Amino acid sequence: MRGFSPGTPASSHRPKTCFIEAQPLIIPKNPAEEQRLRLERLMRNPEKPAPIPDRPKEWNPRAPPEFVRDVMGSSAGAGSGEFHVYRHLRRREYQRQDFLDKITEKQQKDLDYLKRLEENKKAALERTEKRRRKREKLKQKKQMAKKAKLGDQSKTDAPEKTESSSDEEEEEAEEKEDDAEAPSFIMGRK
Repeated sequence: MRGFSPGTPASSHRPKTCFIEAQPLIIPKNPAEEQRLRLERLMRNPEKPAPIPDRPKEWNPRAPPEFVRDVMGSSAGAGSGEFHVYRHLRRREYQRQDFLDKITEKQQKDLDYLKRLEENKKAALERTEKRRRKREKLKQKKQMAKKAKLGDQSKTDAPEKTESSSDEEEEEAEEKEDDAEAPSFIMGRK
């Protein structure tokens, strides 16, 4: 051996290695414990990027062959092995048809969902517009009542009205406003 002298121990010539602290083997007993162990392993070295698996691709059936070389006939001389070939071809074709049916069903559900979403948006816009018109109508009524009240006061130049009569008129106007719009729901009352 090169560089080995008979008086020195063999361990002094070995390269120094960095010993990583050995982790005890822990077998997870349930999925939560397994997830905890994975998180602990990830958090030991936060600088290391975490492996994020790609989304699994959907299964696609093999496309039907463009040209079939060994066409199966109904001749009486077919061997016993041909049945298994036929069975595999039939199974593959059924799988392909099921796959196409599922894709069609999924597309139909997506279209129905989008249609329902559009109908809900349209109904919400209609309700909003109706309520907006109602608010504007009430606002106009209030303005008309205010103008009428101001017009009555300007016509009658006599300030003989007492405060009690004006208070009564205000209460009557508030009652009319309350009667005009019945709330669809009441908040804060039990």
